[in-house]
Amino acid sequence: MAEEQEVLGIGQLQGLKYLKLLLPLLRGLHDVGCARDKAGNRKLHYDQYCLLVLLFLFNPAMRSLRALQQASELKKVQRKLGIGRTSLGSLSEATDVFDPERLTGIIGQLLAQLPVKRQIGRGHVSQVLTAVDGTIVRTLSSLAQAAYLRDKHGNWHSGWRFHTHFEIDRGAPVRMDLTTAHNVGKNEEKNQLRQRLQADRCYVTDRWYGNFQLWNDIVAAGSSYVCRIRDNTNLDRVVEERAVTEAAKQAGVLRDFTVKLGKSKKRSDRPDHPVRVILVQTTPHKRTGRASRKGGGTAGPASDGVLRIATNLLDVPAEVIADIYKQRWLIELFFRFFKHLLGCRHLLSMDAVGIQIQAYCAIIACLLIHLWTGGKPTLRTFEMICFYLQGWASLKEVQAHLTQLKISA
Repeated sequence: MAEEQEVLGIGQLQGLKYLKLLLPLLRGLHDVGCARDKAGNRKLHYDQYCLLVLLFLFNPAMRSLRALQQASELKKVQRKLGIGRTSLGSLSEATDVFDPERLTGIIGQLLAQLPVKRQIGRGHVSQVLTAVDGTIVRTLSSLAQAAYLRDKHGNWHSGWRFHTHFEIDRGAPVRMDLTTAHNVGKNEEKNQLRQRLQADRCYVTDRWYGNFQLWNDIVAAGSSYVCRIRDNTNLDRVVEERAVTEAAKQAGVLRDFTVKLGKSKKRSDRPDHPVRVILVQTTPHKRTGRASRKGGGTAGPASDGVLRIATNLLDVPAEVIADIYKQRWLIELFFRFFKHLLGCRHLLSMDAVGIQIQAYCAIIACLLIHLWTGGKPTLRTFEMICFYLQGWASLKEVQAHLTQLKISA
């Protein structure tokens, strides 16, 4: 069956004014990938390709490479973004000649403009609070490179995993590294974090990252961690019980103590530093979703109503540790924004390089919204920006929305 051709009008496109702000930053990418173009025939340059990808991210009407190619034919798009008409072949070839890592410099420049707003741990934790997790975007099962799991019918599931670092104080992602979704070996989430460790950070993670050797590596790198551990973790070897203050009790803290972990492991696999565990009251829940039914899919484990949080931060109040872990959910909200609002459930490329470029452009789009609004991107703010860029909302109405957000905060 022939592919149904999408028809786009300029009235459906949003974000042209917004993307013009990026032109000076992208200018340095113009000649990237041109070394082998001895004849000077290249029509689609790296900066232009990135602008088209960003246009895709700001426009729900565009959900394919063909729609992107058609947008390049519109005169207003060509004039506003300084690009010419491009072909599907040129868009497909982009992944062979453009280097995604060149976009990290632009991300760094945008990040430098974002204010750091420390709302938790002020005066107690000076390190950069960084939530770390991964999310999967599924693809066509015919992509053998991305196959990672067989279901009960013997069919392959395929996808890519985006290993994400999210700065809590800025409310923004700072890097996304792409691997196939198969969570083993060098692609495994703990190993990906290990390769990207930086000094002077406090890594906030869920229980999958509860690995003693990883904790040792984090401490050796000059950083710290706040990590949820599994409900069945052996906590019997208590070193010291610590008093639970009234402020900690108000935050739901049940117990605070240091403990020796890894009794069944060899010495080299145990924590090489004091480990503190804080128990925090939460709402218990059973395992839900398809996994709770016979022959179902996957879902998170049940909770007995107690969060067990491990950390090497010995001098930070327990209620602050609990609050820091609570902020980990910001990265989950970003994943929803990434997939559902920026449309990254739809991948423009089937090539790892092209997908990594799309991921970096998604970070850039998120930072642009953050800079323009002065706050974390939310569904309502994103909608209001889109209404403004389409001409449905006035600048005054956008400003009123942003003012209301500040009052609510």
